[in-house]
Amino acid sequence: MKARIIATGSYVPEKVLTNRDLAKQIETTDEWIVERTGVRERRIAGKDEATSDLAFKAAERALAAAHMTPDQIDLIIVATATPDMFFPSTACIVQDKLKATNAAAFDLSAACSGFVYGLSVGEQYIRSGTYRNVLVIGAEVMSRLTDWTDRRTCVLFGDGAGAVLLAPSSSDNGILSVHLHSDGSLWDLICVPGGAAAIPPSEKVLAEHLNTIKMKGNETFKVAVRSLEEVAWEAMRANGVSPSDISYLIPHQANIRILNAVADRLGFAAEKVVVNLDRYGNTSAASIPLALDEAVRDGRIKEGASLLFLAFGGGLTWASALVRW
Repeated sequence: MKARIIATGSYVPEKVLTNRDLAKQIETTDEWIVERTGVRERRIAGKDEATSDLAFKAAERALAAAHMTPDQIDLIIVATATPDMFFPSTACIVQDKLKATNAAAFDLSAACSGFVYGLSVGEQYIRSGTYRNVLVIGAEVMSRLTDWTDRRTCVLFGDGAGAVLLAPSSSDNGILSVHLHSDGSLWDLICVPGGAAAIPPSEKVLAEHLNTIKMKGNETFKVAVRSLEEVAWEAMRANGVSPSDISYLIPHQANIRILNAVADRLGFAAEKVVVNLDRYGNTSAASIPLALDEAVRDGRIKEGASLLFLAFGGGLTWASALVRW
């Protein structure tokens, strides 16, 4: 028994923040941002939009694509680094908004790797026979953790959500394998140090922007490229395939230089890499399901296609999944 992705959905806020808009706020240019990140614009949640709102809309679209009603969902997993609040979980809030009254619900935190981690958890529940229909959502409002005075990070991030529905499958199609890794000794390469239990909220936290994303860019780049290449080969070796057998690489949309470096090392042509970073920026746990949904809906991904998901994020965490559509 495999777990198969039977439907996808996504949602991004209406507000578009372009590089030229940012250049009016901080010392930067459109050319500088595009050259270093590949981002041209990103979506920003409205004042009244929380992570659960984005997740709910993505989930609704996935349910509609599957012709499924909320009461058929057994489990909701929300991967997010930007929950509505410490507790209850964002997944519980989404469950209520969907009126998915039969579903258990919980959040999962693995930063930008969160969706692939969530996919792995959902898959295990289906393989074990515990649940049949599992909704896995990656949703983020990264703009709420962004220091808009720090041009090294504020140019990167955007808001969005993507969702997939998992169901049992006895065919050859489905999730073939998932591979998870982490290295907590490198936690400080990407983190939000203040505002929680280690450094509680205070005037100092706000004044020093400790409640926003801090990133050591050069070190992160090197580790990310190496880790993503290794975990990609791990997935391919586990399934006896090579890059030529992969229909599409769907990576976490972190930075165009990272994506190009990984694709080059693996030997993937540009047309085999799904990229929407230019329009949405880095949406953390939402980036892979958002890119997947776009590729499904525009017809690129067809039944039988082999998809390789690659993710890297704070923790540090990194992961891969090989899926036959």
